[in-house]
Amino acid sequence: MAMTLVEAAKSERDPLRSGVIQLYAENSEILRALPFDSIQGSAMRYNREETLPGVGFRGVNEAYSEDVGVINPVTEPLVIAGGDLDVDKFILQTMGMDQRSVREAMKVKAIAHRWTKAFLKGDSASDPREFDGLQVRLTGSQLISAGSTSGGTALSLVKLDELIDAVDNPTHLIMNRSMRRRITAAARTSTVGGYVTYSQDEFGRQVTKYNDLPILIADQDNDGAEILQFNETASAGGATATSIYCVSLREGMLTGIQNGGMMVTDLGELQTKPVFRTRVEWYAGVALFHAKAAARLWTIGDLAAVA
Repeated sequence: MAMTLVEAAKSERDPLRSGVIQLYAENSEILRALPFDSIQGSAMRYNREETLPGVGFRGVNEAYSEDVGVINPVTEPLVIAGGDLDVDKFILQTMGMDQRSVREAMKVKAIAHRWTKAFLKGDSASDPREFDGLQVRLTGSQLISAGSTSGGTALSLVKLDELIDAVDNPTHLIMNRSMRRRITAAARTSTVGGYVTYSQDEFGRQVTKYNDLPILIADQDNDGAEILQFNETASAGGATATSIYCVSLREGMLTGIQNGGMMVTDLGELQTKPVFRTRVEWYAGVALFHAKAAARLWTIGDLAAVA
């Protein structure tokens, strides 16, 4: 059964692993919401439903037209994410042993941000060490253009609703902070509108919802750069656009996959230099089980939203 990282942290008996898992969830809204399936081996093989078989009505003494639908076999590999963290003995002696935990938390935060970037922007053709993100995966009817204005078109709430309708059983929207502000501003404008509500997540933080779908913010990557900044190439030219994603984060739709969960190993003091080393590794990936588990609205300009 797929479970989120927050659920996994609650069921983990090792306090160190539990703390690291929770840190991952706290530092990425996407990782907090994404359920993970545990698998055996280095990859997951499954059949993705693309087209349902045809059905219809028949008359007396007539036959049905035979049709089998389309199912595509897919293989999703696991990738290795993680890193080594060294803390000098001098720091521990002069500042206290708790400095090791502080720096471990910083490392986990960096890995969480890097993994979140790969979830959206990953491209195995450019870097075979990472998995393909949603930007690469979503094509055809699951790729919706906001318009044809050079440099990007203003977000239309009609197009946003079209994006939501392109996903079966949608659960979340993913965007940058600027686009969330555009949507909340539109809701306060009588000539635009939009149904916006608010709730709280597991950590007591405010969550903005559009049409009852929680908005997840793709924040910064491990280098401090905004993941969904206005630097995507628009349909009519100009690298000043961004995207909004609608996803169904649930079992059988869009989930993460992992083998063994997050591993935290205390390697102790190294012989080669006076530091204590902790290694964090995670064998994980993404599985898009259904053709309509996600959709992307692209070529959106840095402009106020319209109706």
